[in-house]
Amino acid sequence: MNGLRVIGLAGWSGAGKTTLLARLIPVLVARGVRVATLKHAHHAFDIDHPGKDSFVHRQAGASEVIVSSARRWAQIREVEEGGEASLPDLLRRLTPSGLALVEGFKREAHSKLEVFRAANGRPPLHGQDPHIVGIASDVPFPQSGLPVVGLDDIEAIAALVLERAEALEPVLARLERS
Repeated sequence: MNGLRVIGLAGWSGAGKTTLLARLIPVLVARGVRVATLKHAHHAFDIDHPGKDSFVHRQAGASEVIVSSARRWAQIREVEEGGEASLPDLLRRLTPSGLALVEGFKREAHSKLEVFRAANGRPPLHGQDPHIVGIASDVPFPQSGLPVVGLDDIEAIAALVLERAEALEPVLARLERS
């Protein structure tokens, strides 16, 4: 896979997006795909914990903290109210190769696989979102005109994700126009 390719997983809360990603990522990695994920949170979150030096640095007023070891590094940046990073900004921070799986950002203009679970009691998204390019569902949608695969058919989902993921540059151009 040359360059970074992007596809999202979109669905209502409780549809199983995170569970699906946890099952999908190992299948993609076994196929030799370098996978990055980008997750949108609708609430305040913290990857840092009280008692850790990095937490102390932030509590003391540092607006940015990088924690590094021989195995990984992480950057924590405080943002002003309303200063949330845009999806294009976040995608540009990823290593430019492999596959970026975007969870959330369901209202953005990138290609997405809808994750639909009937028991959720919510309507499907694909009728209202022209950027949905496939559906992983526990019910059929023959009228959708889109490929539909079973929620438990991880191999088929992996194939669909790889087939429908888009190159980064056209995704960025579309996101920045919308």
